Amino acid sequence: MNHPTVPYYPPEVWIMAAFDPVLIGLALYLGWKADQFGKVVLVAMMALVASVLVSWVLTGIGVPWPAPIGRELPTFFPVRTGAALIYAVVGYSARRVIAPRA
Repeated sequence: MNHPTVPYYPPEVWIMAAFDPVLIGLALYLGWKADQFGKVVLVAMMALVASVLVSWVLTGIGVPWPAPIGRELPTFFPVRTGAALIYAVVGYSARRVIAPRA
């Protein structure tokens, strides 16, 4: 009986998914703009979707990208989701520390 083989990706590849420039920039910016902590989850989801779409398009046209997405390539959604939430919380927290509202 043939069992499907699960591909192995080294930890370096998993980590690169968390350092997607679109994900970082958008999550930090939208986290900065969020006026309630509950919106941070929405911000993280928006940043995740946008970064996946941009990565998919850039990979499709052949542009080298730190975390490419394609049919034969891994997407690493758990890593991207966790990173988006962390970056959004950092952006939200930085706004509260650096420029508190009156």
